[in-house]
Amino acid sequence: MSRDPGRRNHAFQATPILLGATLYLCTPRSRVVALDAETGAERWVFDPEIDLSVFNLNCRGVASWRDAGAEDASRCATRIFAATADARLFALDARSGIPCADFGERGHVDFSRDVPFLRPGEYGITAPPVVIGDVVVVGSSVAENRRIDMPGGEVQGFDARSGARRWRWDPIPRDARDPARSSWEGASADRTGAANVWSIGSADPERDLVFLPTSSPSPDYYGGERLGDNRWADSVVALHASTGELAWAFQTVHHDVWDYDLASQPVLIDFPAGDERIAALVQATKTGNLFVLHRETGKPLIPVRERPVPQSAVPGERSAATQPFPRWPPPLAPQGLRPEDAFGLTPWDRARCRERITSLRSEGVFTPPSFEGSVLFPGSAGGSNWGSVAWHPGKNLLVANTTRIANTVQLLPRSEPDPTPDGRHTLAVAAQEGTPYKAVLGVLLSPWGIPCNPPPWGALTALDLAARDVRWEVPLGTTRDLAPLGIALPWGVPNMGGPIATAGGLVFVAATLDDYLRAFDIETGAELWRGRLPAGGQATPMTYRVRENGRQLVVVAAGGHASMRTRRGDSLVAFALP
Repeated sequence: MSRDPGRRNHAFQATPILLGATLYLCTPRSRVVALDAETGAERWVFDPEIDLSVFNLNCRGVASWRDAGAEDASRCATRIFAATADARLFALDARSGIPCADFGERGHVDFSRDVPFLRPGEYGITAPPVVIGDVVVVGSSVAENRRIDMPGGEVQGFDARSGARRWRWDPIPRDARDPARSSWEGASADRTGAANVWSIGSADPERDLVFLPTSSPSPDYYGGERLGDNRWADSVVALHASTGELAWAFQTVHHDVWDYDLASQPVLIDFPAGDERIAALVQATKTGNLFVLHRETGKPLIPVRERPVPQSAVPGERSAATQPFPRWPPPLAPQGLRPEDAFGLTPWDRARCRERITSLRSEGVFTPPSFEGSVLFPGSAGGSNWGSVAWHPGKNLLVANTTRIANTVQLLPRSEPDPTPDGRHTLAVAAQEGTPYKAVLGVLLSPWGIPCNPPPWGALTALDLAARDVRWEVPLGTTRDLAPLGIALPWGVPNMGGPIATAGGLVFVAATLDDYLRAFDIETGAELWRGRLPAGGQATPMTYRVRENGRQLVVVAAGGHASMRTRRGDSLVAFALP
């Protein structure tokens, strides 16, 4: 595989797909690679030669489609669809990697055309397309926190043969006749951007439905220029795949000012309800809340209640009065941090953490941003992220990995100078142009660089959906690649990437800041095995067997993640089960 240069915005998070005896995947620079699934030998590589100035060099996977009307031996009868970091959609012949000439313009469609408010490098695609029937559905990735009028988050459906656009749907209701328009005060729906689908979608071909997780509207931490609930941002939406019409939507966060966008892929399950099995959808979130919805209607199968939440004191802002909380399960991550919860290795650093928490506004998961600074916990990168959850239908067990690190956010008047980044209180300053305030983003660490919230800082949890019970929870990861001298404390660590569950009763997950792929017993949570990776494994693994009597392989991308500061590399690693 081709080596990608070290870059601040680089992440290798691809999960390959298997067709016959070939694996297909993409690299951070959007190269598409075909490998022999049993030996790893390279069969072909396609390089779209992307614009490297884009803000996010990442590609989480590709998709495939078989043309039922084409002869098996004809070129492009089976196609690999790949979306690029610079916003193009390619159709490639699965056998050769050559672009399909009859798709779009010589094999590709350019998404950057007709995107309002677009500036160079701030718009791309990182998730694999969703192919359902003869439609290829693609979202977009939009740079965060720059200004109000960022590019919009339109989702588009394209004809799998010709590349012609069949439909487009915008999570932000631009049409005054749209019922969701009333949740945007004034003309804010006309000038606000994002609410895009940057993460991974799911499909139900039998029902002609595609399920998509939307993100927060722009900018993330101040909503005074977009008052109201802001539907359908921060929502899981179901669209009719053939037409792009909205079937239903469920909003998990009203008027988001925390960057609590839906990062997790919606997971389709048959929900156990007594003697019945109901077609359902599970949506995990950064807040730790997990919602179980009816797949055809979007109605909660486990009741959801609106609870009052803290209100903003920032002039111009108006928080949502309530937020939705499921009655079960309990949050998959802690939802608040009090001074008495402060963690430290010694009384001295614990006292410093306690003082820091006391100086901030900290009133639970929906504490609004403030002038004095606010605690965001489980954090804007916490809870369940893009890797989503794993489902074992035979055991009715849902397995989720979560991150639990407290972030901070402080609003500053635009006239004040930017603070100097220090790696703790100030990681970055978000411009939020068009608003009165910029946002200072940090992480809540002790003077020794240790999280101020108690461990575990990463966990793996199994829920029994039939019994409505938390079956087990264990720390995920060690400090092996973080602490001095490689000290491996089993306290759990931040993680990015999802788990998979196998019919044999195993859960495989990499994701952590220590460079391992692990196997857990799905019944007990006991760690049964771990394999060292050559670089950070911030990706979801996959498993397969090419031949009936062949070896079962577990494959994971190990290339590291720049913003998580894991070891960098360029490997796809396969482990063989006994």
